Amino acid sequence: MTEYPYQDAERDIPVRVADLMGRMSVEEKAGLLFHPIITMNTDGSLVDDAAAAPSHATTRELVSSRSISHFNLLSGHGPGGGPGAGVIAEWHNALQRLAAEETRWGIPVTLSTDPRHAFTHNPGASMAAGPLSEWPEPLGLAALRDVGAVSEFADIVRREYLAVGFRVALHPQLDLATEPRWARIAQTFGEDADLAARLGAAYLEGLRGGPVVGPDSVAAMAKHFPGGGPQRDGEDPHFPHGKEQDYPGGMFEYHLRPFRAAIAAGVTQVMPSYGVPIGTKYDEVAFGFNDGVINGLLRTELGFDGIVCSDWGIITDHAIMGEPHAARAWGVEHLSPAERTLLALNAGVDQFGGESGTDLIVDLVASGALPASRLDRSVRRLLTEKFRLGLFDRRRYVDPDLAVRTAGQSSFRAAGRRAQSASVTVLTNRDGCLPAAGRSRLFVEGVDPAVAAGYGEVVTDPAQANLAILRLSTPYERRPGRFESFFHAGPLDFDPGRLAEILRLLAAVPTVVAIHLERPAVIPEISAAAGALLAVFGASDAALLDVVFGRSEPRGRLPVQLPRSMDEVRRGRPDVPRESSDPLFDYGDGLSLDPPR
Repeated sequence: MTEYPYQDAERDIPVRVADLMGRMSVEEKAGLLFHPIITMNTDGSLVDDAAAAPSHATTRELVSSRSISHFNLLSGHGPGGGPGAGVIAEWHNALQRLAAEETRWGIPVTLSTDPRHAFTHNPGASMAAGPLSEWPEPLGLAALRDVGAVSEFADIVRREYLAVGFRVALHPQLDLATEPRWARIAQTFGEDADLAARLGAAYLEGLRGGPVVGPDSVAAMAKHFPGGGPQRDGEDPHFPHGKEQDYPGGMFEYHLRPFRAAIAAGVTQVMPSYGVPIGTKYDEVAFGFNDGVINGLLRTELGFDGIVCSDWGIITDHAIMGEPHAARAWGVEHLSPAERTLLALNAGVDQFGGESGTDLIVDLVASGALPASRLDRSVRRLLTEKFRLGLFDRRRYVDPDLAVRTAGQSSFRAAGRRAQSASVTVLTNRDGCLPAAGRSRLFVEGVDPAVAAGYGEVVTDPAQANLAILRLSTPYERRPGRFESFFHAGPLDFDPGRLAEILRLLAAVPTVVAIHLERPAVIPEISAAAGALLAVFGASDAALLDVVFGRSEPRGRLPVQLPRSMDEVRRGRPDVPRESSDPLFDYGDGLSLDPPR
């Protein structure tokens, strides 16, 4: 039996939304407009130590006192492991009980997450898979060029997220990898706009589990509108030295193309980029404050009427990993937090990621600066999504036992491993080095010897080996600061000392070089000396060795160009795809091997 119309699942969603909005105070409405980071204790309990919380407020204060009901879970697991799926589910249920029992209208929590299904662990972008299945990075899915594989991946993400309580995916990342130095390339679908558009639409459908968002869906938040790839010098806009999003080649519309496809495919949430547009018709203020881009382009021209959530931390200064960081209010740094909030709302933003200062909204309404009708417009969108997701009804809580059985189940892990192997891209294969059947004495570097022992005898001296396997990653420049150290930026070539070490090994024994391309690498000398060169986009040692020894078929094709030199990279324009006329390897390159035996 229901007490109020908004609690009646038989009524239409607009009726339920209108009824609930009519009962809510300004303070309760303000809480919906904030989407802060939250953490959990390792035992699954709620964080009750304000000093240990990202928002410097306990979970109870955020939910009960500030009426916040959207959260982005940061903790849960990392590269060293962490709570299992059942513990995360228990924590999620405790959070939902808090919202149900200690708020006036029992508005359920919407829990979101950055990507969690690959191998990158960056607290500002993507997290290690932990108890979930492991897959190649989106760049590896782009290497497959397979809409079906992306649909399968996204459907498994949906089922695993639902099991532990995640209802909003802060992905896909529809930016294009046109500036090879940018730190976020691994989470893109490469540099081709049409491929990114096709794969992005398949990704959205897989997360929804059908044509529209419903109780069995995970809602996607496509980012970073209108395309965050063309970063000047490849620097990232999390940081003030990376705020310029540059279009010297006039390719603004090219970068917009995947977002047009996502809107046509029914995406319900969009995140604007941190960046400041340079060389366009739009004002040079960050996209989250940019009226011409959000109200003009996104809402009016493209017809998007869903939720616009800012990227994290554009209003207030805050600490990350104990370090002070300024608000990413690029272009409006001179404004106060209240003025930034009002500017963003007037530009078309509905919700503030990484923020929890609900008093800002309350004070703006009280002063008359923010009309109640403008507040209600965003509240209506946010409540509508909660009702669509079934959070007021059967989808508020999850079953911890089912979470354990679902997350990381063997069939999901097997599918992920197949995709890891398939996404491997063979760039060279001199003298039939691959497949390496019969090569029994192995020297490995960057590969777990215990895993390699399943494929041959592992030796510790290259002189004793008849095959070496060397795993590398794209080089990067180490940056000061704990947070920025996770963003691998700067030059793409190995320093002379490390390059000499690599070349000595390649001269001593036939070597399979497998390089993880989190960004395109500049490796002409390595390419020339390797027995075989493989591009990897997220693969376990076993998935890689299955390819090397002919047990799995690599089907990848490069989703980006690999430049021949850093001079070529520096001459390039950040918004222009496939600009090199003489790359070391071109977009689409990749060799076939004999089918697995």
